[in-house]
Amino acid sequence: MTHAHSETAYTPAMIWPKLRAEAEILRKKEHILSAFVENNILSEVTFLSALGRMLAEKLASADISAETLRNTFAIVYQAAPALEDAALRDLVSVMKHDPAAHDLISPYLFFKGFHALQSYRLAHWLWHRDRQHLALYIQNRVSDLFGVDIHPAASIGHGVMMDHATGIVIGETAVVENDVLFWHGVTLGGRVLTGGDRHPKIRNGVHLGAGSTVLGAIEIGAGSSVAAGSVVIDPVEAGVTVAGIPAKPVK
Repeated sequence: MTHAHSETAYTPAMIWPKLRAEAEILRKKEHILSAFVENNILSEVTFLSALGRMLAEKLASADISAETLRNTFAIVYQAAPALEDAALRDLVSVMKHDPAAHDLISPYLFFKGFHALQSYRLAHWLWHRDRQHLALYIQNRVSDLFGVDIHPAASIGHGVMMDHATGIVIGETAVVENDVLFWHGVTLGGRVLTGGDRHPKIRNGVHLGAGSTVLGAIEIGAGSSVAAGSVVIDPVEAGVTVAGIPAKPVK
């Protein structure tokens, strides 16, 4: 996919300084958003503190305050610094692949696929520290707010883009490796009602087209593509494009 920023090779180290620079410009250009930009970017010293604040404000409810969530997220980020690299690489992927990302500040502030994915990352960490119910609270809030349902136990790598994101469902035992691209309405689901390993394994660099469904504990090989609207019930070899219901390799 071509992209308006393809001539700019974004790196994780560029993200926070560029976000702050764009925030300064936006604050002066759009006065209605000045407090919003100040609170979510310019008032914070680090990328993770800004991200944690933004997500806490979004995920708060009448029963759990933004301050409580923000303090919890700060503890998570301190204990798991790798979450920063994952989030930065996710933004790099958005800038590389999404033609609608005309600047960096837009996906950071407004793209719910990015917000849903970073919220999942916090829930995933909590899930594996015996805080499953708080993780499920985050999953539920993400589903309510963004229309994205990712089980906290699922495993998702970095450099992932969820374009538009509405209707994405990822099951409990799903594995998504690095640099995977999701379009809206993708389901990584199971085919059985019993427990155990029952969800897909999506390898590095896979493209999952809008409305595609992958069912069962099958492997979708690295660099392969699933066409929009396809239903995949058989493993897909690396580098192969599949389409149809049920999906078959496209020559």
